[in-house]
Amino acid sequence: MLFKVEIENFLSIAEPVLIDLRARKGMDDVLGRLSPIYKGSDERAPNVVALFGPNAAGKTNVLRSITFAAWFTTSSFDWQPHAPLPYEKFGSKEKIGEPTRLAFSFAGFVDFSNPTEDGAQCPYTYEVVLGPRRTSEGDGLEDEVLVEKISYQPKGRGKPMTILERRGREIAKSASGLIDKGTRTALESVLHPRASIVSTLARLNNPVAKNFVASVSAIYSDIFIEKVLIDDREVAKFYHQQPGAFELLKDVSGRIDLGIEDIKVVEYLDDLSLHFQHSGLDQIIPLRRESEGTKNFVKVFPHIVQALAIGGIAIIDELDTTIHPILLPEILRWFGDDKRNPNGAQLWMTCHSASLLSELTKEEVLFCEKDQTGNTTVFKLSEIEGVRRTENFYGKYMSGEYGAVPVIG
Repeated sequence: MLFKVEIENFLSIAEPVLIDLRARKGMDDVLGRLSPIYKGSDERAPNVVALFGPNAAGKTNVLRSITFAAWFTTSSFDWQPHAPLPYEKFGSKEKIGEPTRLAFSFAGFVDFSNPTEDGAQCPYTYEVVLGPRRTSEGDGLEDEVLVEKISYQPKGRGKPMTILERRGREIAKSASGLIDKGTRTALESVLHPRASIVSTLARLNNPVAKNFVASVSAIYSDIFIEKVLIDDREVAKFYHQQPGAFELLKDVSGRIDLGIEDIKVVEYLDDLSLHFQHSGLDQIIPLRRESEGTKNFVKVFPHIVQALAIGGIAIIDELDTTIHPILLPEILRWFGDDKRNPNGAQLWMTCHSASLLSELTKEEVLFCEKDQTGNTTVFKLSEIEGVRRTENFYGKYMSGEYGAVPVIG
């Protein structure tokens, strides 16, 4: 579970934003919408996180910060050493020359060198600071890794302990036994200034880094810098290889579109495709001829079922435009259902449909808005003074009492 996010100087977020999802201690979670932030913790956070606000308020940029960090820790070793990193800073002259900082707190194993399925857990924090460096010609600025750090806090320890810290290309600190002499020598020769040390160590078969990368790889997102949907062939291949997910898709699709009677994976030569049988039609319809809503749903649904299967994180932009508003609340409830979500999966999503507020608790709602300088701010519904659990969130949001609403006229 991801329970704290810190973002600074990333896309529309100029000033530091802190999103701490931990609920107030002692709060009565009668609807079962909160889970321990790690196994055995008495602190809890929501399994569903929904961001609301006007168009271009920065909702998607919050999700992009998570997916960028996931890409950076898992895949940046393969990035071209001299190519700029695939992100942008806040677009002011002042911020272009300042560092970007991202930090994320999540659950991990106490014995980070030998994680086991039933091992004790504790909170971890991953932090990366990306900042400018003058080129050798002195004619511009290039961003590289200034700081990268992983720390954790086993129960009973007063302060977090640093497992691994990198400053520039130098290893400032590493836990005992984390990096042997041979790996350190190899690391010093291959680590480049725009690659994550975690991603690099994983390529060097360091077991701790490989465990970390495997954990981060359980983030399933439909966005990175731009929103991306799986292509038709890949989505057909997924459902062909995952019969359980395919059966669930057929059940849900029949309720989204009452005309769908069946879905088949059709194999032709070396290709796979999805075809839909509609009531009253003799011809089966390929996915490319379905409605945009059905196509988008079929392509984002794998993110949801994969996260639920292994306790990962599904990150979906504008989920409410993909799933019918009658069905979406049911899917949100899956994340609070111990049977459907036995491993504590989490869903982060952006929303435009304010009516969905009636289906959410105040711990699950974040609001985004921009000030006159274009800077995105983020605040929790539960932080607004005087908000009662039983009040009409939808009505009060639409009346402007919470802020973060579009201004017309």
